[in-house]
Amino acid sequence: MFVVRSITKMASSNPVLSKLEQRASEADQVIEYLKQQVALLKEKAILQASLREEKKLRVENAKLKKEIETLKEQLIKKETSNGVKQVGLPTSAPASPRTVVSGLVKYIPVEQMQNRMAVLLCNLKPAKMRGVLSQAMVMCASSPEKVEILDPPSGAVPGDRITFQGFPGEPDKELNPKKKTWEQIQPDLLTNDDCVATYKGIAFEVSGKGVCKAQTMSRSSIK
Repeated sequence: MFVVRSITKMASSNPVLSKLEQRASEADQVIEYLKQQVALLKEKAILQASLREEKKLRVENAKLKKEIETLKEQLIKKETSNGVKQVGLPTSAPASPRTVVSGLVKYIPVEQMQNRMAVLLCNLKPAKMRGVLSQAMVMCASSPEKVEILDPPSGAVPGDRITFQGFPGEPDKELNPKKKTWEQIQPDLLTNDDCVATYKGIAFEVSGKGVCKAQTMSRSSIK
C-alpha cells in the first residue's frame, strides 16, 4: 500500500505526464471539431444532391409536359379528321369536373350520351347512386314515354351559367333538401311550343349565346 501511494503521488507531480494529459485533452477537442465539420459537410452534400435531383426532375417534368402537348395536338387532329367535334373550355370561369349518375339508360343510347354538351343542375346535395357519388343532375325534357337531354345553345362551353331574364341573383351553393326547393321549382320547368326550356315561361338562356332546347319535345316537363 505504501508503494502504490508513492507511485501515484509521483505520477501526479510529473510535468511530462501533465503535458501529455493536456495534449490529450486538446486532441479530444480537435477530434470533436473535426466531427462537427464532417457532419456539416455531409449535410451540405445531401443538400447539393437534393438540389441536383430537383433540377433533374424539373427538366424531366418540362419534357413530359411538352410530350403531352404534342400528343394532345395529334389527338385533336385525329379526332377532327374523324368528324369528332372539339369542345373548348371557358377561360374566365373554368368548369369543375363532376361525376354524374343518371337513370337514362332505358331512354337514351350510350353513344348519344358521349361527346355531347348538356345542361346540369349542379347545386343539388351530392348523393350516392349505385355506390357512386353523383354531383349533379342531367336536365331533360321528360314524359312517361320519352326523354330528351336538353341542348345548350351553339357556342356554349362547359362552365357557362344558365340565366333567366327577370330572375337576377346568385344561386345557393347547395340546395337544402329539408326546404324542398327543387320540389317547389320543378313543376314550373317546362318546354314551350318551340321546345325551348323555360322556368315560369322564361327561357333557359346562356348570355350572348342563345337558349336551351329539347330536340322534339314541346310542352313537356323538365326533370
